[in-house]
Amino acid sequence: MKRFIAAILLLFSCFPFTCLRGQSTIDEIIAIVGKEIIMRSDLEAEYANYAAQYSTMDNEDETRCLIFEQLLKQKLYQHQADVDSIVISDQEVDARVTYQINYWLAQVGGNTKIIEDAYHKTMDEIKKDMREIIRNQMIAERIQQDITSNVTITPSEVKRFYDRIPYDSLPTVEPSYEYGHIVKMPPVNDEEIAAIKNRLMEYRERVLRGEKFSMLARLYSDDPGSASKGGELGFVERGALYPEFEAVAFNLKSGEISQVVQTKAGYHIIQMIERRGDKVNVAHILLQPKPSADEQVKAIEYLDSVRQVIIDQKMDFSKAAMQFSDDMNKNSGGWCVNPYNNSYKFEKDYIDASTFATLGKLIPGEYSQPVAYVNEDGKMSYRIIYLKSKVAAHKPNLKEDYDLIKGAALEEKKQGMMEKWLVNKVKITNIKINENYRNCPFVQKWNIPE
Repeated sequence: MKRFIAAILLLFSCFPFTCLRGQSTIDEIIAIVGKEIIMRSDLEAEYANYAAQYSTMDNEDETRCLIFEQLLKQKLYQHQADVDSIVISDQEVDARVTYQINYWLAQVGGNTKIIEDAYHKTMDEIKKDMREIIRNQMIAERIQQDITSNVTITPSEVKRFYDRIPYDSLPTVEPSYEYGHIVKMPPVNDEEIAAIKNRLMEYRERVLRGEKFSMLARLYSDDPGSASKGGELGFVERGALYPEFEAVAFNLKSGEISQVVQTKAGYHIIQMIERRGDKVNVAHILLQPKPSADEQVKAIEYLDSVRQVIIDQKMDFSKAAMQFSDDMNKNSGGWCVNPYNNSYKFEKDYIDASTFATLGKLIPGEYSQPVAYVNEDGKMSYRIIYLKSKVAAHKPNLKEDYDLIKGAALEEKKQGMMEKWLVNKVKITNIKINENYRNCPFVQKWNIPE
């Protein structure tokens, strides 16, 4: 959780921010880039972001200059966007903000309070502050993509990059695991589904008779992210929720309670709290049908027999997953994908505790016994886990970590091209630096005129 909170805070401080010396309360222009200006207050604001995260600063002068350099780069990107008529629409920005917020919420079980406490702001205030930051990020990404889109790297360049790094300077690659699973989802009988629907309709009637929707959500909802908040989801835009859920939610009137709605997550009743244009704030009560004990036993027995067949017949894991698994990832061979880096490798910190406990008992090439599993939609399932590889902590090498090293080499090559672009851009752009801020190394490196 600490690592995730740090990642959240870093969005609002995309560079190593601090502030320049000189604590005068009078604001002033410290740089002009084309039509863009940088104020001392801009720098001071970034310092506040940095100071909120780090209690110590080793070299304040050096860090101040890094801040200033990054702010100038940002203004150069904005200036180039004006020249190239690059426009980032409000819809694009809002979509990125929504995606980012939803991603954060998924990591903290939908608990908005964790994020609000990290920023000491409400969610609406966080979103408002994010928009300008996200827009600037998207402009920078668009410019950098245009400049580096054709950059490629050869195997010989990767090797040269690796060979020139002193061994002692190589970072340690954390232990990692590659694994896949074969999942069996026990069916839910019609009686259980009918009982779930009846319970939801009973809750709906109780609210209509005067009970508080929020209290029933706290007591009975199966959604851990919203139950503690009375079922409230907060303001969301279209595209953030299940389509079936949205189709009903966006058509409710204030205070109205829906009939039972089915989604992949289970069954819901929804109450409209407030609508603002294309955004709605609704509360819901989610009930998830659970398979009977008999069906759960059958799922375990099924996976036991599948495991034995695979071992006896020495079946390829991916073929077995395609044949036996109920999970959608069987279409990609049954391998589990790390959502943080879109690779098949997981470091310990990115593996949930129950999965890690199972992996810890396996050696590469082994299958686990059937274990309980709750899938991404919150449905009770069972699975057997196959451990493909387990790599201990080590210094990176070209055999085991080629893709990692290639990515670093390619990034360095792109950064070199961006530095050349910046130096050339400075030559043809009107840039003025306040004389009190010209002692930073990048001013001389970029050869910015006085």
